[in-house]
Amino acid sequence: MNSDLTAPPLRRRLICMVYEAMLLFGIVFVSDFAFDVITQSKHALVLRHARQFWLFLVIGAYFVFCWTRSGQTLAMQTWRIKVVDLDGGKLPVVKAIVRYCLAWMWFLPAAALVYQLGLKQWKMAAAIALGMLAWALTARLDKYGQFLHDRLAKTRLVHIPSEKELKVQSEA
Repeated sequence: MNSDLTAPPLRRRLICMVYEAMLLFGIVFVSDFAFDVITQSKHALVLRHARQFWLFLVIGAYFVFCWTRSGQTLAMQTWRIKVVDLDGGKLPVVKAIVRYCLAWMWFLPAAALVYQLGLKQWKMAAAIALGMLAWALTARLDKYGQFLHDRLAKTRLVHIPSEKELKVQSEA
C-alpha cells in the first residue's frame, strides 16, 4: 500500500457526502421521471421495487463511471478527494462496483433494524443517524483513516493537495 497517499480529514469526507447527496437529487429526479414516462406510472408506489432497483442501477452507474474515469465525482473534485486502489492507481470497474455495493452499508444495517423493530418517525431517523455515525467511526479504527467499505473493497480515499499546498511543499 502506498503510504504517501494521505486520507482526507473525516470532516471533509462527510461534508463531501452531503454535497454529493444534493447533486444526486438531480440525477434521481431525472431518472425517476424517465422511469415514470417509460412505465406510464402515475403514482410513486406503482412498481415500487422496480423503481428502487432502477434508481440503484442509475446511481451505481453514476458512481462507477466517475470512479473509473477520473476517480472523482463532481463533489469529490470540489472537496479535493479521490478514490484510488491500494497502490494509488485508477479503479478497475469491478472494484468500483464492489465499492458502490459496500458503501450501502452506511444505511442498510440501520434500515434493517428499523424495519425489524417497526420504528417510526424520530426513532427511525435516530436509528439511521446512529448507524451512519457508527459507520463513519470505522475510519477512526483504520490505521490509514479509511472507511470500512473502502478497506473491504481494497480502495482508498486520498487527499488531493491544492495548488497552494503544492507550492508550500515545493518551497520547503
